[in-house]
Amino acid sequence: MTHSISSLRCGRFRLSLERPLIMGIVNLTPDSFSGDGLGRNTTAAIAHARTQWESGADMLDLGAESTRPGSEPTSLQEELDRLLPVLEVIRAWNVPISIDTYKPEVMRAALAAGADMVNDINALRAPGALDAVAASDCGLCLMHMQGEPRNMQRNPVYVDVVKEVGDFLVERVRACRKVGIADARLVLDPGFGFGKNLEHNLELFRRLPEVAPDGLPLLAGVCRKTMLGELTGRPVSERQAASLAAAVMAAQKGARIIRVHDVAAARDALTVWEALEKKVARGSQSSHFAASSAK
Repeated sequence: MTHSISSLRCGRFRLSLERPLIMGIVNLTPDSFSGDGLGRNTTAAIAHARTQWESGADMLDLGAESTRPGSEPTSLQEELDRLLPVLEVIRAWNVPISIDTYKPEVMRAALAAGADMVNDINALRAPGALDAVAASDCGLCLMHMQGEPRNMQRNPVYVDVVKEVGDFLVERVRACRKVGIADARLVLDPGFGFGKNLEHNLELFRRLPEVAPDGLPLLAGVCRKTMLGELTGRPVSERQAASLAAAVMAAQKGARIIRVHDVAAARDALTVWEALEKKVARGSQSSHFAASSAK
């Protein structure tokens, strides 16, 4: 798969997209679906962020509001109280920092405190969200979601999930361009598990390259999610192998950022995949493998 965007403008950083980047998750919530929420325990959160970084994360994604299915919104003040003390410490580590939020007020506060990216499950649709980020140089991840976290999994319905997700992302990219946001700042997320059942998720995964308009880079976040539990029958705590398989497949299908809980394991899996792909490409005349190695 070819990508017209070879690097991502991400605040203080210009991140090469020549290989898949690993985004390490830091959950600053008490009720994360994955069981690794840290709430307001700033010391533990900083320690976990450090471990994610030292394990090979290319960037860290801090989220202070749970968006698991059935979750209720977190107040603005609570989200800021969980987020800012951690952000203020890790800002000095020279690591790209993404903030997982849909609230414009949190976006503004986080960017003022030194965040490099905004990862928005609502794709900057909230009133004031585009204005909050337009004038900065932060990276932006626009995600598709049908419904909202509290009700999104009750009965998601699509006629053609790939076309509908793709059309939505096209519209959100246009909205960004309209306010002067450059394509080089954009990453797109099809939103696995956000208003999709298992068949929707699988179809999106199989046809992942079709989702992104104009060669814009894709982020894939599947780690530990319900779809993997439905496929394997395993609880959240036993989904690492399935998560690694999904991470490698996402990379093979062209995802440029892989969002994971288990950074060290994901790094190993992607390192082996990259080495094997390159070796096969050198020894084969297959155009498929040659194209894959160029990722």
